[in-house]
Amino acid sequence: MKKVVRYIIGLMGVLLYSLGHAEDGSQLWLRYTRVPAGEAAHRRVACRVNDPVARMAAEELQHYWRRGDVALVIDKSWSGQQTGGYAIQSRKNKTVISAGSSTGLLYGAYHLLRLQQLQTDIQDLNIVEKPSYALRMLNHWDNLDGTVERGYAGHSLWKWSELPQKISPRYREYARANASVGINAVVLNNVNAAPLILRSDYLGKVKALADIFRPYGIKVFLSINFSSPKLLGQLRDSDPLNPEVAKWWEKKAAEIYGLIPDFGGFLVKANSEGQPGPQDYGRTHAEGANMLALALKPFKGLVMWRAFVYNPSAEDRAKQAYQEFVPLDGKFNDNVIVQIKNGPIDFQPREPFNPLFGAMPKTNQMVEFQITQEYLGFSNHLVYLAPLFKETLDAQTYTRPKNATVAGITQHGPSPQLSAIAGVANIGEDRNWCGHHFAQANWYAFGRLAWNADLSSSSIAKEWLSATFSPDPDLVDPLSDLMIASREAAVNYMMPLGLHHLFAFEHHYGPEPWGDMPGGRPDWMPWYYHNADSIAVGFDRTSSGSNAVAQYHSPLREQFANIATCPESYLLWFHRVPWTYRMKNGRSLWDNLCYSYQQGVDQVRHFQQVWDSVEGKIDAQRFSGVQSKLKVQARDAVWWRDACLLYFQTFAKKPLPADLERPVHELDDLKKIKLDLKHHN
Repeated sequence: MKKVVRYIIGLMGVLLYSLGHAEDGSQLWLRYTRVPAGEAAHRRVACRVNDPVARMAAEELQHYWRRGDVALVIDKSWSGQQTGGYAIQSRKNKTVISAGSSTGLLYGAYHLLRLQQLQTDIQDLNIVEKPSYALRMLNHWDNLDGTVERGYAGHSLWKWSELPQKISPRYREYARANASVGINAVVLNNVNAAPLILRSDYLGKVKALADIFRPYGIKVFLSINFSSPKLLGQLRDSDPLNPEVAKWWEKKAAEIYGLIPDFGGFLVKANSEGQPGPQDYGRTHAEGANMLALALKPFKGLVMWRAFVYNPSAEDRAKQAYQEFVPLDGKFNDNVIVQIKNGPIDFQPREPFNPLFGAMPKTNQMVEFQITQEYLGFSNHLVYLAPLFKETLDAQTYTRPKNATVAGITQHGPSPQLSAIAGVANIGEDRNWCGHHFAQANWYAFGRLAWNADLSSSSIAKEWLSATFSPDPDLVDPLSDLMIASREAAVNYMMPLGLHHLFAFEHHYGPEPWGDMPGGRPDWMPWYYHNADSIAVGFDRTSSGSNAVAQYHSPLREQFANIATCPESYLLWFHRVPWTYRMKNGRSLWDNLCYSYQQGVDQVRHFQQVWDSVEGKIDAQRFSGVQSKLKVQARDAVWWRDACLLYFQTFAKKPLPADLERPVHELDDLKKIKLDLKHHN
């Protein structure tokens, strides 16, 4: 009878909670129901480890675990000690989580709660998990004025004007969400960094956040402005070979670590897009990075030096990072990691992997993805990014005999203990965190792949759907199929067949393949990338063009260079192709382009039908929110299709295939559209 009463009380608690809390997405995938006190009294969570992280693991289990006793055990022989690995085993009448560190216990606790949430059978558990990367990091592009560059979920979470006196409860919620998927590092501010972040009063604010994140196993990093010694310290310059400059950084590092003993280090964007750097003084990237690395070395701090650089020149933009960094291989200190975007241009819907991966065998390398959808419809479009992440991580570079995928290169470099992966965060102050309920899946997927790069896009999608909405197969199966198809759909209605960078200037939301700005740099303009005329379209990166193919190893070099063997998904990336060229399906390039754009439109319309079919299986608030976003996405897909096909038709001079839907816009009208999206930056 007592058990029945406890069950009813617990059920009533769940119902009251649901009635009292709008389904606004603020719980993310952590939709646990707290165990009522009466029920909690009948099971035990044992933890003899007395530090903040282990206590957090025990607290989470005490509040939410329902399936028997649990013991948290530190096992110093456990091989995942330094990276947060753990084991979960069923022993007699209890579940044991063992790890070599308290962070391992915390990750094990979240894994166990995930199994419960997914309604997984927990009998006879024997799980061993070791993370793929030692450093699993979010890069926030948050500015000190509260704006977020390329962020589409409202203003920044960080209330710099209120810190350190006032602490938002969302800081803890944010840290908890990260820890639940194994993210253990956070860069708080934009890579276009304001020197002010290193001022003493701001460091006190950073300390307040670091103190909140620490019990969740998260280290804080900062983006720094390379000219800080001159701008903040009033030195005559910021030359990395100036002893006064080096000394300034040493003192600043000591000040930071005096406040935050576990501070992670610096992220640096230098000599790119107008940012200052060592080249301003005739120095190399390595000389700039090493000067900072020496200042951080006594504290075991790291420097992540971004390879996203390009300068006004006649050289193919896709080649420039490789040209600047490969000659520096072996010249970076061992606590420097070169952070490389997944592709050689800039977070496009589809790019080949960056040829820098594997081309610097003596240098630590890490991959940088963009979780926020700067080039993928912002928070208006449902685009699940795990397939994009996997496409890069699984790409074979052929740069060494073993472990030559991008994942292998970045996990097994010269200093494996420094293996790292970063994602540009899509998080803001919106109640649902990411602006689109399904954009939460990209935060989740990045964390899960950073923890285990071997996971499939499909398994992660099903996990997220089950935790976020319901484990009901009638919901999970169709929606996971939708998620898996969504990235390819976006490529189809935006830039199929290797087209790239056709976006409107500055905000990058809509199509503007005709875009031009008098006096602007060519590599800012869409025509630089598509090169359309009456004969052909595409960027020739073979030996007859920029020869960017030479930066890839054989056999990729030869495969990409040969129009007959180049994957059609990259065709216009590597080749300038006649409109009449016959594709593998027998159609002309022009016809294939038309069918691809229409396919993208049709796919989004199908997504609308799939979503409508699950009405009643999802709460009304989130259902209507996603439904409204899909309407916007469907309209945008038509906008993209019409703009690109009508524009390219002025060169190709060919009709649309007779069986395809006709454009609903006029090209002249589309050219007049000017969006003001500055509030997003």
